[in-house]
Amino acid sequence: MTATAPAPSTARAPATAFLPRLALVLAALLATLFTAASPATAHAALTASDPTDGAVVATAPAQVSLSFSEQVAMGDDSIRVLDPQGRRVDTGELRDMCSGNTVRYGTALHSGLPNGTYTVAWQAVSADSHPISGAFTFSIGAPSATEVSLPTTRAGGGPVGIAYGIARYAAYAGFTVLVGGAAFILLCWRRGAAERPLQKLVVRAWVTLTAATLAMLVLRAPYTGSGRFADAFDLDGLRAVLETKTGASLVSRLLLLGAAALFVAVLFGVYARRLQDTGTEEDTAKDTDDLTFGLAIGGAVVSCGIAATWTLSEHASTGIQPGLAMPADILHLLAVATWLGGLSALLVALYKVPGIERPAVRRFSRVAFVSVVVLAVTGVYQAWRQTGSWSALTGTEYGQLLLLKVALVAVLLGVASMSRKWTARLAEAPAAVGKHDAKAGVQVTAGDDVSRETEPATVPADPERAAQLARQRAALENAREKRVRDADPDRAGLRRSVLAEAAVAVVLLVVTTVLTSTEPGRTVEQEAARGSTATAVPDRAVKITLPFDTGGPNGKGSVRLELDPGRVGANTLHLWADSGDGQPFALPEIKVAFILPAKDIGPLPVVPDQASPGHWTASGVQLPLAGEWRIDVTVRTSDIDQTTVQKTVKIG
Repeated sequence: MTATAPAPSTARAPATAFLPRLALVLAALLATLFTAASPATAHAALTASDPTDGAVVATAPAQVSLSFSEQVAMGDDSIRVLDPQGRRVDTGELRDMCSGNTVRYGTALHSGLPNGTYTVAWQAVSADSHPISGAFTFSIGAPSATEVSLPTTRAGGGPVGIAYGIARYAAYAGFTVLVGGAAFILLCWRRGAAERPLQKLVVRAWVTLTAATLAMLVLRAPYTGSGRFADAFDLDGLRAVLETKTGASLVSRLLLLGAAALFVAVLFGVYARRLQDTGTEEDTAKDTDDLTFGLAIGGAVVSCGIAATWTLSEHASTGIQPGLAMPADILHLLAVATWLGGLSALLVALYKVPGIERPAVRRFSRVAFVSVVVLAVTGVYQAWRQTGSWSALTGTEYGQLLLLKVALVAVLLGVASMSRKWTARLAEAPAAVGKHDAKAGVQVTAGDDVSRETEPATVPADPERAAQLARQRAALENAREKRVRDADPDRAGLRRSVLAEAAVAVVLLVVTTVLTSTEPGRTVEQEAARGSTATAVPDRAVKITLPFDTGGPNGKGSVRLELDPGRVGANTLHLWADSGDGQPFALPEIKVAFILPAKDIGPLPVVPDQASPGHWTASGVQLPLAGEWRIDVTVRTSDIDQTTVQKTVKIG
């Protein structure tokens, strides 16, 4: 039986003229930021382990330790060590070995472990709330066959990961529509608070965000742990989640959603009734100014609080400049919600509320313009912070998604420019354009709500007849609304362009949500750099493994190199060569050279002596200076087949 390692404005001339200048300023700022990048991380990454991956140690270690690029959350079961038969050989107690800026955790091993290959499987939660995991092997004495297979799925994957991801998408969508819909009503069209379609939109957004938050809270334990849905009902796991930063953020979001429910109730209750009691739009503004101001302040506070629940538990709270990154992230989220959520409210109003006033559309255009400016400035800063270099922007998944997001924003702005043209036409058109529908006998006015026709004053006693008349009246009402919507070609054009905006906005929201769960480009590049550089621990041997392929028959294998003690001065070098099937490889020739590029030292050649088949040694290997030494290992597998593999180690 095989054991498996546990998976751990409207278009006004001044605003239009300002856009090219804004683009130039942002481009210059982006170039400056990318050329002045400094190190940072977001997702945690494994930076070192003791023993290292693939190492062969002479005696059994007392413990296994892991080092990370940033703080992580781990439990007693986060590090597991399995013998060749798949049995656990660790004590199950997590050791906190952190000191200063060093983030290191370990677990003790049982004494008297026999020779063979051991598997280390680990799982943790990084400071930005995302689960990470991995596995590697080391050997005692010599490598051996093992029944343990390394996990093929990453942490946070599987059906639970899919469900948790859906909840994340729903939460972002709910927040965007909730905040943007309310902002559209208060900033652009107060009378919209009394319109049922807009009320339904905002309330459904609140329900979506609340349900998604509850789902994320319940699924958090299996998402970061076992990956089994059954563990969602484990009270101990839920209690542990509540003690984490992410759990506290989700609970805080639920409490803030309670305050948001009160805000929605006042907006669509007292506020909407007061609007219905007023007459003209001017009267509405005068009678509701105080209440509007109070709702705006309360809504802004609640919106900022809900946005902060993402900021405090995800990318913005880790890495460089968190004190600046978190406020910028809150502004970014609010700008996205005001723009895209307001766009969804405008779309609903244009399709479901024929009586929406032209000034409301113009006001939303101005609000959208301000939102885009804020979005651009905060977005450039976030892009620099999470990538930091052109190579990370173009050569990593995060950077490519970011470029896709920028392209979608550009498309969205292009479609928005068409909407602004239709908005300008609406502003220039007469307030009412009368069109007579001779067939229906209805005077349709583009600015009116709905003209009424004479309906029967009596209701038939026959229930079937009454139901039939009700259906006819509903069909007639829908026909009236459609005629009013289509009576003004400028309004119809605006509806089409806003619908196109909304379609692009949905794709943009999906890409944005994917970005929040993608490892930032800075971290990816740092992991790649660490993958080619091994760090020597003082008074501890440097152990590295170098796979090779000379291209000839039986030319694949690996070289395990040990430099002891791995410091300036004299060192002892050991080399073991293994064939593709893990057996000792009796190479015809193997040579080593040490090079210190920073000081232009080397190559310092070393020709080791063969101690046994597949094993070579050399004593007195002198490394005169500290620094990052490149080790070149030349392997020959036949008279004509040879290759050189290399790795950089830090000495000193």
